[in-house]
Amino acid sequence: MNPTLRNILAVVAGIIIGSLVNMGLVSFGPSIIPPPEGMDPTDMESIKEFMPQMEFRHFIFPFLAHALGTLVGAFTAAKLALSKQMTLGLIIGAFFLIGGIMMVVQLPSPTWFNIVDLLGAYLPMGYLGAKLAMGKETV
Repeated sequence: MNPTLRNILAVVAGIIIGSLVNMGLVSFGPSIIPPPEGMDPTDMESIKEFMPQMEFRHFIFPFLAHALGTLVGAFTAAKLALSKQMTLGLIIGAFFLIGGIMMVVQLPSPTWFNIVDLLGAYLPMGYLGAKLAMGKETV
């Protein structure tokens, strides 16, 4: 297979698998840490309405979803790639970072969470995922 085509498909696979991990954790989170009474975690307007009542614990699964989705997506892309594994891992990180920025705009969250999420869940996890996929470098 053409290396460029293989790398493009690796990025697509990374985005799909990372998104599945993200959505799975976001969906699973409320069963572990229940949202505030009366909030519908599947409705954006309900989340906005109840945001002032949300505590630190309510932000654990969203952060994990963003970080682990990016990590797994970057790992997948780098593992499937024939070359430029780190670049592809960072592309996955940038892709999910754009999604994170869109969420910050659409769903006002506490500033501390936005900072931690945008700085810690995307590009660092893209780097780490690619690094893990590449394994030990031989000298």
